[in-house]
Amino acid sequence: MTDDFDCVALTDVSRHFGRRRALSHVTLSARAGEIVGLLGPNGAGKSTLIAVLATLMAPTTGEVRYGDLTYSVARGFRRSSLVRQRIGLLAHEPHLYPELSARQNLEFFARLYGLDPRTTVEPALEAAGLRDRADDEVSGFSRGMRQRLALERALLHGPRLVLLDEPFTGLDDRAVVRVSDRLRHLSGSRAIVVLATHDLELADGLVTHVAVLQQGRLVSDEPASRGLREKYRSFMSRT
Repeated sequence: MTDDFDCVALTDVSRHFGRRRALSHVTLSARAGEIVGLLGPNGAGKSTLIAVLATLMAPTTGEVRYGDLTYSVARGFRRSSLVRQRIGLLAHEPHLYPELSARQNLEFFARLYGLDPRTTVEPALEAAGLRDRADDEVSGFSRGMRQRLALERALLHGPRLVLLDEPFTGLDDRAVVRVSDRLRHLSGSRAIVVLATHDLELADGLVTHVAVLQQGRLVSDEPASRGLREKYRSFMSRT
């Protein structure tokens, strides 16, 4: 048994909040090198699915497997801390310290991951396009700059599973290209990327697999193809 994995799989996963079913019997898998696009309207369950994959939220029923390791309420997850070391998460909030500089934020998180800031921070600043603002307080950054910095914060430790909840929010066209190229690089390095987004134009040509959620249910799961916006609109009009 190993703490690394090349596949993550949800089997019959449901998540309930009282009477509300945020997820209902979802079965979905993603493999190393894939960029899976989670699509669906607001309230479809995309963020809940990301939280379950991140082990921040336990499934009410069903299980999640990370290679040889299983996460479920019935069996528990005694090695969750080890799996979390292999997960990078970019949620709606960037989870940065605004009173610290970009460099100080990355140094802080590098130490949390047990990394040497001297070898990890400069490449992250370069990847974020923030070397010229490295010593400025994050409180003065635009939403897009914070988003780019938060992405690199999530990638500092070289995670196997990268979970992104609306990563293009607040980005200008140049930053969108930078982030898209970064995600393609992650895919090429055999990371598993799961991306929740409303931006179908950006997802088109980026994601390699598409999973559509509606009212907590997985209603489509298939390889990506061009013309994603038109196919999505057509599909949603039939459901």
